[in-house]
Amino acid sequence: MPPQMGPGPGGRNARFAGKSKPKNTKATIKRLLGYIGKEKYKVMLGILCVLVSTGTNLAATYMIKPIINNLGADIPLDDKILNLATGLLTMAGIYFTGVLASFIQARTMIKVSQNTLRRIRDDLFDKLQGLGVRYFDTNIAGDIMSRFTNDVDNLGQMFDSTVLHMISGILTLIGTIILMFITNVPLAVVTLVLAPLMAFVSTTIAKRTRKYFKKQQEQLGKVNGYIEETISGQKVVKVFNHEEASKADFEKLNNELRDLQVKANFSGGIMGPSMNALSQVSYTVTAFIGSTLALMTRIGTIGTASFAALDIGGLTLFVNYSRQFSRPINEISNQITVVMSALAGAERVFTVMDEEPEDAHDTKKIKPEKVNGDVVIENVTFGYNPDKTILKNVSMYAHPGQKIALVGSTGAGKTTITNLITRFYDIDSGKITIDGIDIKDIDRDSLRENIAVVLQDTHLFTGTVMENIRYGRLDATDDEVRAAAVTSCAHSFIKNMPDGYDTVLTGDGANLSQGQRQLLNIARAALSKAPILILDEATSSVDTKTEQSINRGMDALMENRTTFVIAHRLSTIRNSNAIMVLENGEIIERGTHDELLEQKGRYYELYTGIKELE
Repeated sequence: MPPQMGPGPGGRNARFAGKSKPKNTKATIKRLLGYIGKEKYKVMLGILCVLVSTGTNLAATYMIKPIINNLGADIPLDDKILNLATGLLTMAGIYFTGVLASFIQARTMIKVSQNTLRRIRDDLFDKLQGLGVRYFDTNIAGDIMSRFTNDVDNLGQMFDSTVLHMISGILTLIGTIILMFITNVPLAVVTLVLAPLMAFVSTTIAKRTRKYFKKQQEQLGKVNGYIEETISGQKVVKVFNHEEASKADFEKLNNELRDLQVKANFSGGIMGPSMNALSQVSYTVTAFIGSTLALMTRIGTIGTASFAALDIGGLTLFVNYSRQFSRPINEISNQITVVMSALAGAERVFTVMDEEPEDAHDTKKIKPEKVNGDVVIENVTFGYNPDKTILKNVSMYAHPGQKIALVGSTGAGKTTITNLITRFYDIDSGKITIDGIDIKDIDRDSLRENIAVVLQDTHLFTGTVMENIRYGRLDATDDEVRAAAVTSCAHSFIKNMPDGYDTVLTGDGANLSQGQRQLLNIARAALSKAPILILDEATSSVDTKTEQSINRGMDALMENRTTFVIAHRLSTIRNSNAIMVLENGEIIERGTHDELLEQKGRYYELYTGIKELE
């Protein structure tokens, strides 16, 4: 069996180990731009709206100078009132244009964001469908789910507004600097002196913020994984009175998440106050020097034609520009927190997307027209981990229509053999052939179309009974679905359900008994018409009466199919063509039921009850 608990790669300790390696930030941004680029016309419209919004904001601010100077000008009162009204109306018109542009920008970027997120989710989900069973055995489901929720949501927040807000901030900063130099060169130079200090503080805090947000996202995945695992295993938790231990484990994970969130949000949160403090210093210095220049211009010490000359309107305007100069820096700094969190999420999403698909190394993809089901396993050696071999030089065969039973203690390698036949995992050495063709050369989809599997743990999807059975073959007709249910002995209980085959199942078939759920699983396999059948302890978790019903369904299912049966109840495999007894990854006995009893070896001891399966 693949390792799923304990210290192995998929075990309990895996919760506490980060799985994703940090990606190159530039590469991550480049990939995100590739997704956004598919909405390039909408993005161009959004950027145009940002240009208009930013330009109108700067232009409206510049109107302050003539309006203030008009009030102090030596002209008739009526002209002053007319000029004031004209200036205010012009300013209002400019601001209205900016508001309209901002509205269009917001609406456009929401569409860009949602379309982009849809494509990312589609690509991520498509990628998961192409990954092998090994990936899901060694990664917690909740952590995978967090890529679709928390990580993608953070990207959405960045796409919705953050990117264009940063562009707007940069444009505002550049425009403000230009207009400051136009208004008064000395004051502009004074204001810019503190700019490198602001940039240094911003960069330093941003580096720390990115590190903490990366760790926060990883820890959030671990918390989600633990919640998902605990909720799905609530019966086990309660049976063993493990509630207090579960709460303690969760509290530890939750405390670690809290500590990382405190560090991440504090690191990101101090950006604004730090930049605001520096901007206040810049504003105070600018106001003092500007007032001095305005006074000197007023009394004539500085000529009105001098580049240092400053009137009252210019002083008022420049003080506004000084404050506006720090505002875009503050906005950019504050948005960095969102960007860092989004990039951390993007790295985790792209980590999954960069996983190799299970057919990455397949060089041949033969699609046999017909599969008879002649399975040969030759000298197969395999281990889930390089340091532990599960199967050791195993060989067996099954001719078309034969039933081969696999018996052995837990961990002997029974399920591993079936995992290798279906190519959930690839063998380390040896060969497995079907009808003489190495399964490594057979297209995986074609291979699995010809293998039906009935597992011990059934899984039913949200939908009708009809839809769940049809999962075995999506193009099957309703009559074929009903025929499969009859074959599996499931029809008798289905017809007594409230809506028959149209009864909706939810919660993994929570309103059905274990036996009923297994019969639906058998019906699903019967519908597939695959020539090779694998039954993995399909009756080990049901009572004897239910087992009889399931066995009748399976007998019909196994007719004319090559079948591999894994069973703990040896009474169910007496009529097998061959029984393989495995211990420690090796076949220690093989033969028919009668032959193995005559040998009076391990199988005899198990069948007679002298010893039990471990």
